[in-house]
Amino acid sequence: MQQIITAKLKLLTTPEQHNALRQTQLAYRDALNYVSAYAYIHGKTSNEKRLREGTYYKIRTQFKLPSEMSNNAIRQVGATYKGLWTKVKKNNEHRRKKITKKRYKGLDKPPKYVSPTITYNYGYDYGFKTQQQISIRTLEKRVVIPYQGYDKHVALIQHDSVIKAARLWYNKQHKQFYLLVTLEINIPDPTPEELPMVVGVDVGQRYLATTATISQQHFFSGKAVRSKADHYTRKQKHLQRKGTRSAIRRLQSLSGRERRFKLDVNHVIAKTIVNENPETLIGLENLSGIRERTRQRQHKGKSKKIRPLTTKQRRANHHRSKWAFAELQRLIIYKAALAGSLAVKVDANYTSQMCPMCGYTDKKNRPNNGLIFICKNTDCLYTQNTGRPYTIHADLVGARNIAMRTLLLRQDWVRTGILSIYPDVSDDEAKAERLKRYSELRWSQAQAHMLMM
Repeated sequence: MQQIITAKLKLLTTPEQHNALRQTQLAYRDALNYVSAYAYIHGKTSNEKRLREGTYYKIRTQFKLPSEMSNNAIRQVGATYKGLWTKVKKNNEHRRKKITKKRYKGLDKPPKYVSPTITYNYGYDYGFKTQQQISIRTLEKRVVIPYQGYDKHVALIQHDSVIKAARLWYNKQHKQFYLLVTLEINIPDPTPEELPMVVGVDVGQRYLATTATISQQHFFSGKAVRSKADHYTRKQKHLQRKGTRSAIRRLQSLSGRERRFKLDVNHVIAKTIVNENPETLIGLENLSGIRERTRQRQHKGKSKKIRPLTTKQRRANHHRSKWAFAELQRLIIYKAALAGSLAVKVDANYTSQMCPMCGYTDKKNRPNNGLIFICKNTDCLYTQNTGRPYTIHADLVGARNIAMRTLLLRQDWVRTGILSIYPDVSDDEAKAERLKRYSELRWSQAQAHMLMM
């Protein structure tokens, strides 16, 4: 199994080298914007062959970029337009199905590149030398620059990894260059015997993540985190309304702070989950299309006329749309692979509405969509044995259901020898069969089975 990681190397440049790299970055950014304008004029094309035929020699002569950098700029613009066209087609489909009324406006004008980040190809534009130095191409010549980095990443670069493309990034605030190098690491493929334990991870808004195993559970509260993220949002809105030069400068300094804050929180959560569950099969929800499946809050009166949203409803919609749950899952996936575990995705349907004791699924199991799950099935085994309905924290129910679905996936892996990491959730018959199997499994049975492994 191959795992991709990124090594962040700090470049210790001289003033002359710093100026050469900066001029190369700005020329590369100007080339990107030139190719973007050409693509927009010629039918908003994403065809790399047509873009190369129309812009390659112009880039070489006007911006003085080397051959590989020119090709990278053309590929980057082509990939940008291809992604925008994908979003346009998806938006058109959603408008036909009346999922949304908004029209996607990403192609109303040519995309503008602001960041001067350069893409370098290993062996052509940059290469590593002895004594922890790196050779990087600029507009005029190559420069040899010492670098610093995380000791484990430096060791991987020197010995145990396949080096791929890199990006030259400039920290404007500290006037510092960094080279973000892509490394490909070979990791032995795990077997079911090497991963005896199973854990389910449920993501949400009240609790950013909730984990459940046979013996313990862990809640990662999102209250303080969301409050701080809201502070950054309010600060940005205030500065945007103000609009003065000092406000714009302040806004630029705050531009990436919220994003970096969320990344740090997700990193800490992912690291904790992986470290607490060594040699484990980690189950995650398949959240593809979650924005379309999640209903946004609207305020309707007796006349069924949509009224302006209240502050509470706007804040709820904002939290639902802005927290990076997919980023958290990506961090868990790659950290688990490096730690000897494995993360897989299972169906997310009805994980918070299904009783883990009897399999009964109903929205009424979540009164007022609150924090408490109460099984409404009078024939529930737990109710018959204890005389009271099964009551538990709603997020913990989701984590337990994910853990059971991961256990079923592991059983299929043991029986067939094939692990389906990304289940086909579009197949209605397969989905119905999986839901039937989920409803037949009980949390008590899952605990007994995992204790025997």
